[in-house]
Amino acid sequence: MTTQTGTPRDPESRGLRLTPALLSLTVVSGLIDAVSYLGLGHVFTANMTGNVVVLGFAAAGAPGFSVPHTLTSLCCFLAGAVTGGRIAVRFGDGSRRNWARGTFAAEAVLTAACAAVAFAAPGATATAYTLIAVTAFAMGLRNATVRRLGVADLTTTVLTMTLTGLAADSRLGGGAGHNSPRRTGSVLAMLAGALLGAWLVLHHGLAIPLLIAALGPATLAVTASGLE
Repeated sequence: MTTQTGTPRDPESRGLRLTPALLSLTVVSGLIDAVSYLGLGHVFTANMTGNVVVLGFAAAGAPGFSVPHTLTSLCCFLAGAVTGGRIAVRFGDGSRRNWARGTFAAEAVLTAACAAVAFAAPGATATAYTLIAVTAFAMGLRNATVRRLGVADLTTTVLTMTLTGLAADSRLGGGAGHNSPRRTGSVLAMLAGALLGAWLVLHHGLAIPLLIAALGPATLAVTASGLE
């Protein structure tokens, strides 16, 4: 394919750029953590920083927290990250577009499978462990990919350093504030996903927010480009 000037068009540029794509996935992270924390026994499956803290709470015997749930999430997230790392080594030097799309497709399939399980057997103990394990694996897979893509200020799951940078590099903090729009967008995206996810969990159970969470990466699997 060529541009209007007759020069070949970079195949990597076709589709939605990675910055808005990763902002969309940040919304999905808010949805996923709303499902896991509110619906699966106070455990995170996207935000592992919070999960380490939760594990400490559970180990100390704080009511409402579960060591098995939290360890399941941590171990499956790490397994997903290992898988994502190996995929990055295998495909990371090729087309970023195809590699990113493949990862987004895998996340969509895994999250959709969780939605199907939640529809079929809501409230079962096996369902809770399945949802924790599979969503955590999917988030680990995604995080390994996002880390390798290296889009600044868009981790899609962790906001501590984003908020630190937003404050420290702002004009108020003596900086230029150049990345403030992207950082602000990341924070707002996570907040929007958590708000929507919490409302859906409280009023409609776990299956619907999981299904919506699957639609985001499914759409990106056919629309994302390889360029920031």
